[in-house]
Amino acid sequence: MSRFGWALADSWTITLRDLNHWVRRPGPVILGWFFPIMMVLMFGGLFGGAIGVPGGDYFDFLIPGMFAMTMLFGLESTMMAVTTDAAKGVTDRFRSMPMSASAVVMGRGIADMLNSVVGLAVMIGTGLLLGWRAGGGSSAALTAVGLLLLLRFALIWVGIFIGLVAGGPEAVTSVQILVWPVGFLSSVFVDPGTMPGWLGAIAEWNPLSATATAARRLFDNPGWGGESWVAQNATLMAVVWPLLLIAVFLPLSTRTFRRLGG
Repeated sequence: MSRFGWALADSWTITLRDLNHWVRRPGPVILGWFFPIMMVLMFGGLFGGAIGVPGGDYFDFLIPGMFAMTMLFGLESTMMAVTTDAAKGVTDRFRSMPMSASAVVMGRGIADMLNSVVGLAVMIGTGLLLGWRAGGGSSAALTAVGLLLLLRFALIWVGIFIGLVAGGPEAVTSVQILVWPVGFLSSVFVDPGTMPGWLGAIAEWNPLSATATAARRLFDNPGWGGESWVAQNATLMAVVWPLLLIAVFLPLSTRTFRRLGG
């Protein structure tokens, strides 16, 4: 096979290895799927009655935002898996084998994407069972799902890179703490216009806000909109932000893996 063909074969081998681990220890994976459901029930049930949304119900506003938040939550599992492999010597073993460096990180990425597809399907099914509906048509709904998975694919490479440079599972804890401020400093739960001016501007430029707002529009769910350029062009930014993250962190992840232990 060509060099590219071997890289693809190696990537699939790594993917199968990660999938086999999940089959043997399904508990953490299943918990990761159902944690966002608990968040929906908490925010929708406990706080939803106190928050009004122009032209609709808060629950219908919340669900697309939680889809985007679910894509962010996957960042933690990616980082932990990468650092755990490094701490157990698995990463060094991979580096000693005649396989492509890009295949190792790509295999991890493919496995996490498959996990995210199932997790998003679980969230969509939960939303439908709780009464949420997508009114924008099937093509618009598929576009929204595509944008959500594009964000997840970009965040996978962020997680792989941070996991490679973190140094150990303990260091990931400090990074995990930052995931929550990034998630809440967005339009997932509330209108950025209700925040102080400078804070609202940061929230509007958050990549999570772009995907959440674009998903609401494509699903034809209620939202606050916004007068800023980034709010008016949320669908465009829901494509631009992930592509920028991929362009930066995918090559960084591959290069960092090659240099480990060097």
